[in-house]
Amino acid sequence: MASADPASLPAGLDAALEAFRHHIEAERGLSRHTVRAYLGDVAALLEHAAAAGATGPADLGIGILRAWLAEQHGRGQARASLARRAAAARAFTAFAHARGLMPADPGPLLGMPRIPRRLPEVLRQDQVAAVLAAGATGAPVGSGQDAALALRDTAIVELLYATGIRVGELCGLDVGDLDEGRRTVRVLGKGNRERTVPAGVPAVRAVAAWARSGRPVLVTPGSGHALFLGARGRRLDPRTARRVVHACLAAVPGTPDSGPHGLRHAAATHLLEGGADLRSVQEILGHASLTSTQIYTHVSIERLQSAYRQAHPRA
Repeated sequence: MASADPASLPAGLDAALEAFRHHIEAERGLSRHTVRAYLGDVAALLEHAAAAGATGPADLGIGILRAWLAEQHGRGQARASLARRAAAARAFTAFAHARGLMPADPGPLLGMPRIPRRLPEVLRQDQVAAVLAAGATGAPVGSGQDAALALRDTAIVELLYATGIRVGELCGLDVGDLDEGRRTVRVLGKGNRERTVPAGVPAVRAVAAWARSGRPVLVTPGSGHALFLGARGRRLDPRTARRVVHACLAAVPGTPDSGPHGLRHAAATHLLEGGADLRSVQEILGHASLTSTQIYTHVSIERLQSAYRQAHPRA
C-alpha cells in the first residue's frame, strides 16, 4: 500500500487528506483496515496530482484520476487492487465535493474495473459437524490453561458457525454480549452498526462453558470486559482466532482449509439451504446491501444443480 509523506504535499492537498481521514474514521466509522487502505490510496493519488501541478482538491479533474489509475495498471496492479483504488478515489472526490472543496465531483466518471465474482468454497454440513465433533471430543479434562484454551477454541468455532459473524466481530465481543436466555449475541459490526444475532443451543452452551470455566483461568487485570481472551489474558487477537479455526479444520481429513470466513460462508449457505429467506440472512450476516448476500444463492443453486446431475436419470 502506498502512502504519502504529508510534508511532501501542498498545503491544500494535505489539509484535504487530513479532513478525509477524520471523515472516514469518526463520521463514517469505517474499520481500521479500510481506513488504512483508503488513506494510503488517496495519499498516493494526491502525490500523483501534486506531481502534475495540483495544489488543492479543486485541481483534481477526471484526467488526473484516469492518469493515476493508468499508472497503477502499468505497474501491474491486479484488478482487485485497481478497483479498490478507484473506490477510494471516488470516496475522496465525493467527500471533497460535498465539503465545497471541489466545484464538481469527477468520481462518477471514473470507470471501475470489473472483477469476476467467484463462488466461495463452502463446507458441507457433514464436514462442519465433523469439525465441531472433533473439537468437542478433543478437549482435555481439568482446570489448567490447556483445558481453558480448549474450551475457548471450541466456543470460537461453534459461535462462528452458529452465527456467521466475522472473526473481528467475534474478537470484539464483551462478556455481557451473550444472552443465554434468549440465545442471542449482540455484535458490533462494520460502520459501528450493532445487530443482534441468534445462536443455536450448542454454541450458547459452548460459550457459556468457556465464560464460566475457561475465562476465569486466563483473566488478568488487563482483560477488561473482553469475552474471548488470549493465553496472556488480553482480548483475543483475530490472528489467533484464525489459527484456532485452521487447526480445527485440519484435524478432520478431507475438510477444505477455508478458515473463519469459510465458516461464515457455510453458515449463510446452510441457512438458505434450510429455507431461510435472503433478507433474514442479510440481517444475520450484517450486510449493508442485499447484493453482498445474493452470492450465497448462487452457491445453493450450484449445489442443487450438482445434486440434480448426480441423481436424475435424464440429467
